[in-house]
Amino acid sequence: MNNTVKTKLKAAIAITLLSGSSAFASDGVKIEHLGINNTLVRVEGDGTFLLMPVQESNDDATVNVLVDGKVDKTLYVKLAKSKVDYFVPFALEQYRGHDVVLNILTSQSRSDIREVKDDVCWSNFSISDTFDVSNREKYRPAFHHTPQYGWMNDPNGMFYKDGVWHLYYQWNPYGSKWQNMTWGHSTSTDLVDWQHQPTAIEPNGLGSVFSGSAVVDHGNTAGFGNDAVVALYTSAGASQVQSLAWSEDGGETFNIYSGNPVITLESEARDPNMFWNEATGEWTLLLAHALEHEMLIFTSPDLKNWTLRSAFGKALGSQDGVWECPDLFELPVDGIDGKKWVLLCNINPGGPFGGSATQYFVGDFDGTTFTPDKASDGTVPTKWLDFGKDHYATVSWSDAPDGRRTAIGWMSNWQYAADVPTMQYRSANTLPREIGLFKGDDGQIYASSVPSSEIDAIRGRLFKKTSGNIGEDYKKYALPKDNDGICEILLDVNARKATSVDIELSNELGEKVVMVYDASARTFSFDRRKSGVTDFSEHFPAVTVAPTFEKNGKISLRIFIDRSSIEIFGNNGHFAMTNLVFPGKPYSMLSLKSNGGNAKIGSLQIYSIDK
Repeated sequence: MNNTVKTKLKAAIAITLLSGSSAFASDGVKIEHLGINNTLVRVEGDGTFLLMPVQESNDDATVNVLVDGKVDKTLYVKLAKSKVDYFVPFALEQYRGHDVVLNILTSQSRSDIREVKDDVCWSNFSISDTFDVSNREKYRPAFHHTPQYGWMNDPNGMFYKDGVWHLYYQWNPYGSKWQNMTWGHSTSTDLVDWQHQPTAIEPNGLGSVFSGSAVVDHGNTAGFGNDAVVALYTSAGASQVQSLAWSEDGGETFNIYSGNPVITLESEARDPNMFWNEATGEWTLLLAHALEHEMLIFTSPDLKNWTLRSAFGKALGSQDGVWECPDLFELPVDGIDGKKWVLLCNINPGGPFGGSATQYFVGDFDGTTFTPDKASDGTVPTKWLDFGKDHYATVSWSDAPDGRRTAIGWMSNWQYAADVPTMQYRSANTLPREIGLFKGDDGQIYASSVPSSEIDAIRGRLFKKTSGNIGEDYKKYALPKDNDGICEILLDVNARKATSVDIELSNELGEKVVMVYDASARTFSFDRRKSGVTDFSEHFPAVTVAPTFEKNGKISLRIFIDRSSIEIFGNNGHFAMTNLVFPGKPYSMLSLKSNGGNAKIGSLQIYSIDK
């Protein structure tokens, strides 16, 4: 045998041995490389979690979980290639006594299996009895709901029962970017302190678990028992169809209905939202006909069999992007006899300042058809529930007590949600809000939103109280330093002769948010272009503007500052504005000045927040 043949044979043997080789990443985890895009991770030790290493810049790997040789579920995880950004847990307790193997397929181009073995993920799989969820993020809010870890977007399936507020949400348990859509679950007795609960609904053979709603079936119309919790959600696989699940233990665990899907269409539709209509004695459901820019209205006697009754929205409102996350409810109008119906319609993109936002329509509903109010010129006006960039997927709790219409939104924007400067988790919810109706000077009915009364409980000590005139030189007031500067500001301004009033939040780094009440234009603006870290997206530096719905030159503001958000409620909720901010250091100074003449501060109160 000549030397050339010997060399080729040795290389072939080496490659064969390497291809079939196995190694332990750590105690209890065995790695077997089968090819340049296929690796097995065998769980051979006991523990509560298999910790999987993630690198966010990497592509998703397809992880088929085999239990006793059969595929139990499929995950998509950005397994680390050159560095480990963080770990995510895969729960093992349910598989005790069974053989568990992860059959992993990667999409990266590989030249040979040696290159595969260099990926840092293989040496970083491990088994653990614990998973550390203690906060590692400077920007994690102090008094807003966030997931313990992973990605979160739309709130889902919210209901109130037996003194508990249930909040489900779109969640990725296996990374901090969108994927593996699952219903996460948190509960609260006061809308302030949230307890994280086990996963509620997981993907199955019909696809991922997209958004939906839940109700308490007091009359046992579905046959699952009195007061059973019934959820409808979108199963998103090859198609988007609507599935049903029910809970017999108050929303802790769900049974998947064997007759799924309960609604199918030949076009893309999602986010079912349902309620019991007392006037008609049946269930009503809205379904977002996403690409058709309309909402479909169905009715049902039993939550299982649905009949399409009408459609609403063609050529109305903002028609950009897709229509999503509907909600429909009736409310009294402040100061006026009678009630009106409100139809929430979340859109992406197409918001007034780019990206996602919540629009709404006010009108009448007869049980099958929604008829919107028109302006004096005969058109249907486009109205916005919040005038910031970071308020989306807003929906309300069913069965809220005392006739309340309590809602919550996703506090981000699809333009940059995956790029904000956090990694352990991504996204928070807005403060819970009470929705109302009022009549504007133009004769139109508008929606108001104020923080839910439970939020008052987080107000701490009075840090500063003052009043007086302001002129063209800034008056400066220190903000609380405790707890990263989180605080609540109450401010009443009378513009008097001033054309506008500037309200500035700043820190020692020169970062600032500039808010302007323009008395002549009757607008309120928020400029975050110099607010701190803004360079992660070209869409983040922005100015947002809201109408103030006043005509007397006076404005009252309630401002909540958390570590990475500012929420403003103006004139008793006649306008609201929600914007994310990422300052290098907490804002430490509030500065006020007027332009074009003196203005009066009727009252300025700054409170610390007890969280």
